[in-house]
Amino acid sequence: MKTPFDIRTGWPADLEKAAEFLNKNLDYDTMTPGLLREKLYDDPGANPDLCFSAYREGEVVGFLFAVVRQIKDDLYGYIKLVAVGGKCRRQGIGSALYDAAEKALTNVGVSLIRWLDVPLNYFMPGIDPRYTPAICLAWKKGFTQFGESINMVADLTVSEWDTSDEELQLAGKGLEIRRAVKNDKTGLLRFLEQDWLLWQHETLMALENEPPSAHIALRDGEILAFSLHDANNKGTGWFGPMGTHASLRGMGVGSLLLKRCLKDMRQQGYTTAIIPWVGPVAFYAHYVNARIDRVFWRMEKKIK
Repeated sequence: MKTPFDIRTGWPADLEKAAEFLNKNLDYDTMTPGLLREKLYDDPGANPDLCFSAYREGEVVGFLFAVVRQIKDDLYGYIKLVAVGGKCRRQGIGSALYDAAEKALTNVGVSLIRWLDVPLNYFMPGIDPRYTPAICLAWKKGFTQFGESINMVADLTVSEWDTSDEELQLAGKGLEIRRAVKNDKTGLLRFLEQDWLLWQHETLMALENEPPSAHIALRDGEILAFSLHDANNKGTGWFGPMGTHASLRGMGVGSLLLKRCLKDMRQQGYTTAIIPWVGPVAFYAHYVNARIDRVFWRMEKKIK
């Protein structure tokens, strides 16, 4: 006979214990209290009413955190973190957690729910299909796959990532390459408004680091390209995002800014860089010999 459990709403009573629970039950990922704080309280849409914990006899046996994002004219819901205790699976806990989250998200008017691939602040860009119970739960709840996300890894030990020669060449073409400073905030946000509005939050997070973990290219004082690291999942060696204005493409600006970030990361003691949610796989493979590491399924469900 299954022992009853109850679902409670609100922030975890003990952040360290919550992180320990997730770390124990996320077989392919690592969670720390600092990282969990970033994913929960530091989310731009943080709402304790969308945080759910399952308890059995006073012990946490399941956890789910959801968020809401305004994407252009639509309101999307996202399942951002979810885990069920290993010995408590196949007992309806994950299903009950999801049902509670869907009800709360529906009540605030979302038109679509997605799983993990949360813009602005995310843990992973979709469901790693090795988490088979999560995939099965998503299917059971009416989700369908609409795409894939790819994470790549670059070995930081194979190069010093020196870009001085390339920077001299670009200087001769009127381009300034440098680390961003906090006073660049307005210019960066203005640049991102053109094509990458959803990357503004990560840019602000990178500017908060000391020194800022952002590198930029400017022409006549105007920012036309950027590259970030340690802007999401801080302390775990994540690179990105990055973007280059169409007028500079083909000049080597993007690869240069990428290498400046990798140099930072190597100097900080990282031996590998994670390049998440990759679009141009060939770009990273060519310029920094990055290799595909993980693939994630993007899942969604339309809400009537």
